[in-house]
Amino acid sequence: MKKYLLILFLFILSSFYLSGQDPQFTQFYANKLYLAPSFAGAVQQDRVSLVYRNQWPSLPGTFVSYAFSYDHFFSNFNSGIGVLILRDLAGSGNLSTTNFGVQYSYDIKINNWWHVRPGIHFLYTQTGLDFDKLLWNDQISVGGTTSTTEQRPGLETKGDVDFSSSALVYSDKHWFGFSVDHMLKPKNSLYGNDFTVPLKVSLFGGTQVIRKGRLLNPIDESLSLAFLFKTQDQISQLDLGLYWFKSPLMLGVWYRGIPVINKEKVGDAVAFLTGYKIENFSIGYSYDFTISRLLSSTGGAHEISLIYEFKTSRSKKKRHMIPCPEF
Repeated sequence: MKKYLLILFLFILSSFYLSGQDPQFTQFYANKLYLAPSFAGAVQQDRVSLVYRNQWPSLPGTFVSYAFSYDHFFSNFNSGIGVLILRDLAGSGNLSTTNFGVQYSYDIKINNWWHVRPGIHFLYTQTGLDFDKLLWNDQISVGGTTSTTEQRPGLETKGDVDFSSSALVYSDKHWFGFSVDHMLKPKNSLYGNDFTVPLKVSLFGGTQVIRKGRLLNPIDESLSLAFLFKTQDQISQLDLGLYWFKSPLMLGVWYRGIPVINKEKVGDAVAFLTGYKIENFSIGYSYDFTISRLLSSTGGAHEISLIYEFKTSRSKKKRHMIPCPEF
């Protein structure tokens, strides 16, 4: 077990030189395939997830993100596959990022307590811009807007291929993992420049402090502590969270920020989550309350998630599941 943890730690250290920012989700455990491809197939059999996020709605040209995923577990091969589609829109010019990818993970049983799940993600990513919706300073006049002299980009869409990888170590009460995104550093400049999407490293984990219910049966009640650390380019972010689940209700709270490093800031936001799980269906809502200097300007962020789990075969075999929260 120590050998696997040492490899995990060295891999993280070797990846810490980075460079911009991807879309983020508060309910990242409702959007597991976006967090790490190791979660592909980490379900009894089949799962469909939908996530919608509206960030800073009080600002003009808001940031809106959509995610759809489907994954399936092949018990005969200890393998999971997944499909992830992500659509992100920003600003009045509809600057967009669209990703379509496929994922694979493999579950390795180390002993009776611990499992390891490596995962990979191949995807096609496309950046787009609606130039006609942009408003430039030379268009503003007393009589209204006029045509602009700004040069159009050489392309209005730009696509490239990308690759991500991850690893996850878990037991019946603990989970720790990492993911490395944009390993191929895809180019997304509409003007034909050599700008590439910077590498992103995510480190996540948690533990169930309280757990009531049998190991292979649905949990009746649990209290979980969790964290997510992300770094990309010169930007780092730490999320610390607490989940309480009492079937069928879930409540959670997250703190986002690194006040020890950023001494002038108390943090970025505090997020409040609530979820409801009945049989195979889960629905969650979260609100990010801004606590930085942008407190009076952004309107926070709203996020909604829908998850449906189902079976396509009659197998009654129960599997050792990752104990992380649903949302």
